[in-house]
Formats: sequence, C-alpha cells, structure tokens
Amino acid sequence: FQATVKEGVTGVIVNLTVGDRDDPATGAWRAVYTIINGNPGQSFEIHTNPQTNEGMLSVVKPLDYEISAFHTLLIKVENEDPLIPDIAYGPSSTATVQITVEDVNEGPVFHPNPMTVTKRENIPVGSVVLTVNATDPDTLQHQTIRYSVFKDPAGWLEINPTNGTIGTTAVLDRESPYVHNNIYTAQFLAIDSGNPPATGTGTLHITLEDVNDNIPSLYPTLAKVCDDAKDLRVVVLGASDKDLHPNTDPFKFELSKQSGPDKLWRINKINNTHAQVILLQNLQKANYNIPISVTDSGKPPLTNNTELKLQVCSCKKSKMDCSATDALHISVILILLSLGSLFCKSFP
Repeated sequence: FQATVKEGVTGVIVNLTVGDRDDPATGAWRAVYTIINGNPGQSFEIHTNPQTNEGMLSVVKPLDYEISAFHTLLIKVENEDPLIPDIAYGPSSTATVQITVEDVNEGPVFHPNPMTVTKRENIPVGSVVLTVNATDPDTLQHQTIRYSVFKDPAGWLEINPTNGTIGTTAVLDRESPYVHNNIYTAQFLAIDSGNPPATGTGTLHITLEDVNDNIPSLYPTLAKVCDDAKDLRVVVLGASDKDLHPNTDPFKFELSKQSGPDKLWRINKINNTHAQVILLQNLQKANYNIPISVTDSGKPPLTNNTELKLQVCSCKKSKMDCSATDALHISVILILLSLGSLFCKSFP
C-alpha cells in the first residue's frame, strides 16, 4: 500500500483492505491490525473499520518533512478468533505501507517562547528591551524572516523588522492598567518569505521594577465638625501610594505654617499610614482649608501638598447644619466687594 500525507496534519491516510472467506460479522472474519515495524515514534495508529473490515491507518502525531520524508510500515493482520489447529498456512498476513511526507511551509518559531525580561519602569524612550530570535523549521527552503508587532496593548514597543530588536516608544509605567502583577505582556510576529508566507507568534513578558514616581494621596479630603464640639479630634487621615515598598509608607504628615499668633489645629501621627487632625479650640461656623503635606519614604522622597476642607457647622438636637458655612463665605465676599466699590468711588 502507498499513502501521501502533508507534514503537520493528522487523520486517516489510507485504508488497508483484506479478504476473508469466513462468515462475515463473526470473530472468524473480523480482522485485527497491528503495526509491527517502522513506528518507533508512535506517530501512526491503525484501527479496524467494523463495517468493512478495512484497516484505517492514521497519523496521530504530526510528521516533520525536514526529519524524514519517507516512512515504511510493516502491518500484521489476523482474526479475532484463532484458526483451528492443523491449518497449512499461518494465522496472520503482513503488508507494507510506504508513506511519502509532503513539505509544507511552516511558520517560524521563537526561542524561547514565552520570552521574559526585567526592566525598571521609566527607562528612557528608545531603550532596547530585548532582541528576539526566531528560526524557520523549513531548513531546506532557505527563507528569510521579518518581524512585526502583533499585540502591544499600551503602545509602548516597536520591533526592528530585520534583526528583531525590541525598543521602547513610550515610558514604561508599572502602575498602568495594562500591567498585571508587575508584568506587561506583548506579542510579536515572525513572518517567513514563503509562498504563501507563514507566521509564528512569540509572547514577551516584561517584569517592571518599581521606581518612586507617584506622590502619595490623602483621604478623606473633607471633614465636618460642630462649632461647639467637645471632642476636637476632627478626622483620621489616611495616605496611599501606587508605588511599591520601599517607595510608599511610612508616610510623614505635616501641617504648613499657620499664620497669626493663635494656632488653630495640629496633626498627630497614628501609624505609618494614618494621622489625626485635632482642633486646638472651637471655631466659628465657616469653611476652612487646612494645608497638609504628606511625604513618602522613597529615595528621593515625593511630597503631596494638599488641603483638607474643614466645615465647621451648627449642631442642634444631634442634627448638623452646614449650609450656613457657605452662606457666611458668600456674605464676607459681598461685604469685601461693597467696600472695594465705595473705596473706588471715594478715590477716583
């Protein structure tokens, strides 16, 4: 028997026919096939077709033309039931199957795949990340390979189409939503010059090392207190940072210098990430902006100068009314504007 199969495919490639003069559909007629030679890699299997008694020879592991273009199998067939004793011929027959493998243009293969590299975030634009290596399995065809970007979710990378060097076109950011567990993943294509061309895909994992490039943020940004409050501990502030240790806590909390002889508030550290704002006296109903700076532990450290909006409200019967604070500010502004207008009229 002879068969032809393309490399890289699986399935039935030839049916082996046998003749048996015993009663069909009995064990004395049904054939059992066995590959007894030529199958060291277990690339072939043979099974009996129960309707026709033919042997269906299949490729179960894809063949490689570059390794071997020809295969010769020796196959034995016998009945399910043993022959009766004293028969002049043997209990089985054999046949040879010659298989020709056809060459197929295969896509280039990246080595290794996936590819891994570690880089600090914020490396300069134009930095080299990695030079990839892809080879063409079709060694007998002497094809060339060109490279291109397939998936680059953040648009950070480019690849030299000739030599496979990957470089940055933007700043790598570990805190980007496209980065998961500190790893940025991109994919690249290697395309050969066959007709038609074949393509291989390679995956690149970039582990991004943290640098201190995010200022800490403060929360909450608004606090309310009664003008006659007995507990002057206004609010507990927390700080968070998108960076990793040691570029985050412990945080340093500070108040900007307060003008005037009377100090109105202070800030006390509770732990590495929290501090408490305390009033030093009861305040009149109004809105106050408390300037606060919070600094991380990075080297060099980064500071966020922000403000906590404090509303001093009137409280009666356990009900807090903060509407007067805004009205008070509006009134003060109107008074100042009126005074300015009178001043201008008096002194043209």
